[in-house]
Amino acid sequence: MKRFFTRHGIIILSAAAAVAVILALVSFFSSNTDLLTNIVNTVSSPFRSAASSVSGWFEGQLRYREEFDALKEENQALREQIAQMEEDLRQAQEDSQENERLRQLLNLQEQERSFTYRIAKVTQQDSSNWSAVLTLGVGADQEVEIGDCVVTETHQLVGVITDVGSNWSSCTTLIDTDFSIGAAIFRTGDAGLAQGDFNQMQEGLLHLNYLDADAAPQVGDLVVTSGVGGYYPDQLVIGRVQEVMTDDDGLAQYAVLAPAADLDALQQVFIITDFTIVE
Repeated sequence: MKRFFTRHGIIILSAAAAVAVILALVSFFSSNTDLLTNIVNTVSSPFRSAASSVSGWFEGQLRYREEFDALKEENQALREQIAQMEEDLRQAQEDSQENERLRQLLNLQEQERSFTYRIAKVTQQDSSNWSAVLTLGVGADQEVEIGDCVVTETHQLVGVITDVGSNWSSCTTLIDTDFSIGAAIFRTGDAGLAQGDFNQMQEGLLHLNYLDADAAPQVGDLVVTSGVGGYYPDQLVIGRVQEVMTDDDGLAQYAVLAPAADLDALQQVFIITDFTIVE
């Protein structure tokens, strides 16, 4: 039926139009209006039905085509979304496997870590050619002490508390020339000392010094606190190796680190006032 209308639809419509014109002329020259009206309606009714069917069929085809195109676009979007989700899942699995491999390589055991925090607002940032210090809005009244580590909400190291008042404290950030903390390359476990450097401070960088002669740091390596001596928590994220350099005498190497924390954008930090790590 659909093929018939597709092939002969125009002819049928043309015939219907011709019949309608002829009947209109007859009606014009005739005085018996009621009779002609009845004849016109009787004769033209099938043609009107056919025309309506053809018109409805064409409209249906147009709607079908529009809906088909919309479904096709939606299907393609869903395919792309599924592909992205599958890629994210593969990446998560790879990251999990890599973390497990690194943990086995370093012979690390799962630790029970318990931190006590004080949330602190950054009230002032002091930066010069030789210092980079934050003033925080909490102090001794909130059990803040000199030597407490200051971190972001994701345990990125910001610095260490070096001065305390009753309701304020000063945090020497990790790029300050007076900053120094035990550190380790997470990938290899090689230990060193993360220190602020006068020549690198204006670029927002610091150094990882006193590496063993056989250490092999690589650009991109993650550097964390070592926790040696138990004075500071271990595995706080310091930053990543940006460049590996050799001392002027050519006998020792050091790494230039980019801090993980965005020191210039800090508005709120977390002070670790107490911590417990059980192997």
